[in-house]
Formats: sequence, C-alpha cells, structure tokens
Amino acid sequence: MGNSLKSANFLMESRLRDAARGDAHAFYDLGVIYSTGTGGADLDLIEAHKWFNLAAVAGLEPAQAARAEIAEDMSAREIAEAQRQARAWLGMTRARAA
Repeated sequence: MGNSLKSANFLMESRLRDAARGDAHAFYDLGVIYSTGTGGADLDLIEAHKWFNLAAVAGLEPAQAARAEIAEDMSAREIAEAQRQARAWLGMTRARAA
C-alpha cells in the first residue's frame, strides 16, 4: 500500500509541476484525478471543474465534455467557485511568468 500511495503522490506532484508550466494535458489529468478520486486523491468536483476548465481554455476538447459532465452534479455556487479558482490560478501563474 505504501508504494501505491507514494506513486499516487508522485503523479499528483508531477502533474501539478507540469500544470504550473501551463501544460494543458496536466490540467486535464488533474481534472480526472479529482473527478474520480484516483490515487487516493479526495473526490472534489470543484477542484476537478477548475482543472477541466483550465484545460478547456487551453484548447483541449475532451476537457470541455468532462467539464460539462461534472457540472451536471454541481450547484451554481460550486461552479462559480470553480471558475473563481481557475481565474485565480491563471492570475497566479501569469504573475509568476512576468
């Protein structure tokens, strides 16, 4: 069990590092991780929506479908929060790059 948790943590950290560099596929993978609870991650639709939204904005079409699918299980308030977090992420990463 320890090794699978370690590899799940490594996957998450690796994807977050790639996401910080603007990797749309990392955004999508993080959306999948949070929407399914993969690798011991908490199931978190707000976090999943945020990552799918970032991937969709970056042009990944499968992310648009995934975002729409999980939005059906979310309240308007949760979707608004996910969108706020996505904007905050973009603002933070742009500030870092400047």
